[in-house]
Amino acid sequence: MNWLDLVGWAGSAVLVWSLLQSRVLRLRAINLVGCVVLIGYNAAIEVWPMVGLNVVLAAINIWYLRGMLATRHDDTTYQVVEVGVDDQFLAHTLRVHAADIARFNPGFHWDPDAPGRSAFLVVTADEVVGVVLSHAEAPGVAQIDLDYVTPKFRDFTPGEFVYRRSHLFTERGFHRVVSPPRMVAPYYHRLGFRPEGDSYVLDLPASSTPPAR
Repeated sequence: MNWLDLVGWAGSAVLVWSLLQSRVLRLRAINLVGCVVLIGYNAAIEVWPMVGLNVVLAAINIWYLRGMLATRHDDTTYQVVEVGVDDQFLAHTLRVHAADIARFNPGFHWDPDAPGRSAFLVVTADEVVGVVLSHAEAPGVAQIDLDYVTPKFRDFTPGEFVYRRSHLFTERGFHRVVSPPRMVAPYYHRLGFRPEGDSYVLDLPASSTPPAR
């Protein structure tokens, strides 16, 4: 086997690896790399139909990647929907993703019967992409119990839309939001939170409306 054969096998391996990704953005990016490698390989051995196929696949990947990157922080792509803390669909979502939630939020426990709880679903069209749960930890302080994103959308950090719309907290009389402690792979530093102990803290602007009762 010569070096050119190794390039071909490597490109094929990258394509297969891409199909094993649960994150859609990562899938497209890795698949694009595999296509580019196979374009070079098939051009070198002059297998032009395969060159054409991989050029088309690469163009499709670029098209979707461009759209994903352009809308990952777009308010029109994701919506925040408040639901009841005892909502059955919320409970179903937490059950379905329980193992993955425990992986990124060790020690997570949700008690919908406790006072001061709030629950938000982050959605795109009719698909749930994230869950944010919180409770009143102290006067004016909202403690986030869970900030979870489903694997498919984990490259897009849709939870940011909950914090971007600070009125969701300020209308309830909160002036500070605290992230879950010891959360694995937190992203809060990109949203204006500051580190404090094993959590991150966001100070909210003053609300012009009275707290909801």
